[in-house]
Amino acid sequence: MEEKKNIVLIGMPGSGKSTIGVILAKALGMGFVDIDLLICQREGCTLQEILDERGLDAFLQVEEDTVLEMDQRGTVIATGGSVPMRRASMEHLARSGVFVYIDVPLEELERRIHDMATRGIAFGPGQTLADIYAVRTPIYRRWADVTVAVTPSGDATLEVAAAVAEIIEKLGLDAAAE
Repeated sequence: MEEKKNIVLIGMPGSGKSTIGVILAKALGMGFVDIDLLICQREGCTLQEILDERGLDAFLQVEEDTVLEMDQRGTVIATGGSVPMRRASMEHLARSGVFVYIDVPLEELERRIHDMATRGIAFGPGQTLADIYAVRTPIYRRWADVTVAVTPSGDATLEVAAAVAEIIEKLGLDAAAE
C-alpha cells in the first residue's frame, strides 16, 4: 500500500490554515499538526514571547529547526505563515508532502487580523501586513502544488467547508466516511 503524503497548508497569517487543516484532516481520516503549536511546546512559550525576547531572526531559526525535526506521514500540516521564507524548511516538507496555498485577499486578512503586535506574526520593525503580503505571496505561489482561493462570504463555516471540499477535489482524494 502506498504511503499517504502529507498535505502541507501554506499561506498568510489569518488565512485559516489551522482551522481548514483540522477539518480537512477529519474529512480525510488523517492526523493534524500545527507547526506554531509545535514551536510553543518545544520552546515552552508563545510565539510572541520568542519574537519579543529573542527577535525575528531567532524566531525564524526556531521555526526552521522545528520543521526540520518533523517526520510526519499521512498528516495535514498547518505551517506558520513565515515557514516558506526558509528554503530548507520547504525542501524538507516537500520531500513527504504536497503544498496547498490558502489564498486570501489582503483586504480580508486585514479585516481578520486585529492583533498584529501580539499574535506572534514574524515581521520586521515598521512592516505592515501589506508589506508581508507583498513579499510572501510570490513565495507561496512558487511553492504551491495547488492553490485554493478563499472568497470571503461573511460565513466562516461555509468558507472553511468550501476550501476543504476544493482541496479534496484538487488533490483527487476521497473523504473518509463519517
